Amino acid sequence: MTRLSLTTALESWPLKKPFRISGNVFSETSNVLVTLDDGTHQGRGEAQGVYYHAETPESMAAQVESVRDAVEAGIDQAGLQALLPAGGARNALDCALWELESRRTGKPVWMLVGLDEPRPLLSTWTIGGDAPDVMARDAIDYAAARSLKLKLIGDGGDADRVRAVRAVRPDVWLGVDANQGLDRKKLEDLMPALVEAGVSLIEQPVPIGADSQLDGLNAPIPIAADESAQTLDDLAALKGRYQVINIKLDKCGGLTEGLAIARAARDYGLQVMVGNMVGTSLAMAPSFVVGQLCDIVDLDGPLLLARDRHRAVVYADGRIDCPRGVWGATQVQGVSA
Repeated sequence: MTRLSLTTALESWPLKKPFRISGNVFSETSNVLVTLDDGTHQGRGEAQGVYYHAETPESMAAQVESVRDAVEAGIDQAGLQALLPAGGARNALDCALWELESRRTGKPVWMLVGLDEPRPLLSTWTIGGDAPDVMARDAIDYAAARSLKLKLIGDGGDADRVRAVRAVRPDVWLGVDANQGLDRKKLEDLMPALVEAGVSLIEQPVPIGADSQLDGLNAPIPIAADESAQTLDDLAALKGRYQVINIKLDKCGGLTEGLAIARAARDYGLQVMVGNMVGTSLAMAPSFVVGQLCDIVDLDGPLLLARDRHRAVVYADGRIDCPRGVWGATQVQGVSA
């Protein structure tokens, strides 16, 4: 394999306003940016890491540095899977390898992984947990959204939050995300309000490790596993408790495993969702590839940022599209314009 040059950079991107989820408030998103250079072509990968695993840009950069010699000697995606565990560091390197291969071959990543030419995807636009009237105003401001996801807090006010948003946006698909902030009783108490509001998805209501609380629930609304669904190895334990699995590349360790999870989930009778850790367009682009296999798409990270990269994904009519040049080969062979 061709010898590579590896560089890392730590970045910080301010949010438009503080973003609240159950147990956390974020005012910026930070990431590690990995670049692989073979002397002619470059490949890039961005990772925010998994905050509830205490991953930081510094810790991910140190993890990347620990495998520098092996990476620079020349490595492929399969070799990387064995070199690092799932997490942000492997995600950044994996995505950099995919872009490098794309630019070397002149083929877009979707072609390299055996998918049809991508189509724009309907994406949720996320509203952070706040007072009901504030969330309602945000829902009105997101006039282009056709699909909204509301962050729940678990403080007893979630029913009012959902009602307030539904009252001003009766037109949208509506999902909620508790980020582990509920338990079985709170979920059961909240369920009538969710059903009344026409909520279509409940994401990660209970904490990691407490998934057995969902046994026998028979919820009238599909429940998605996010924090409880890290890698391919987790799928078997989710069946019967969850109906949807949320793939995030920072959790599973990159596009390679993300695609494997999306394809394997069908065998377990699970629907597939792709999400994000609030990154720039460079982080959305590989997830957009996974999104081509998904039932639900949540790739709105750049919408929460005060600024984005120069080459950016496009949001229009509630959909996300990823033009050539955001990530992967800019001039491609064998693909119509």
